[in-house]
Amino acid sequence: MTLRAVIVPVTPFVQNCSLVWCDVTGKAAVIDPGGDLDRILEVVSSNDVQLEKILLTHAHIDHAGATAELARRFGLPIEGPHEDDLFWIEQLPQQGAMFGLGHAESFKPTRWLAQGDSVSVGDVTMEVRHCPGHTPGHVVFYEPGARLAFVGDVLFAGSIGRTDFPRGDHATLIRSIRENLFPLGDDVRFVPGHGPMSTFGEERKSNPFVGDGAVGA
Repeated sequence: MTLRAVIVPVTPFVQNCSLVWCDVTGKAAVIDPGGDLDRILEVVSSNDVQLEKILLTHAHIDHAGATAELARRFGLPIEGPHEDDLFWIEQLPQQGAMFGLGHAESFKPTRWLAQGDSVSVGDVTMEVRHCPGHTPGHVVFYEPGARLAFVGDVLFAGSIGRTDFPRGDHATLIRSIRENLFPLGDDVRFVPGHGPMSTFGEERKSNPFVGDGAVGA
């Protein structure tokens, strides 16, 4: 039983939406369907998997903009983010207009997520880590068997998420990374919300914002 994953860049922000699935059951989830549904569904079809849910790290438009449409078209439950991102979900229509991404609908998640929860994709289980700072309700999905995490906009290769949005907080984001992600292990690979994959070990050593040599580290 192994978690498989394909990154699907979507929206003009080139957001790393991910299609993940269990190789035993063929059941799949879309993590952060920000837009470009036709592109996402082409990847679903080409991998011959069955969608069973949507997983959200947070509710910014480039990560959640197509959630309502995808859920409605396929009758999918929506799991995540943490309830503290409710105000971002409610503002999705305004976010779409503000960033020129067209119509976006708000929605009500089937299940809010919190620290210590887990989510399943087929027979695979992923741990949920609440990592606020970029947004107050941001969560991360971690699959121990594959040593793989989907971190949204918390951490990037060589950088970290912005904290100048409403209810963002720089100190909180740094704490989330150092206390809730790095302890998972240097060998853990992660898919960020934008840009190339990296490992927690590489970022712990060299990331100028949270690495061992960062100011205040």
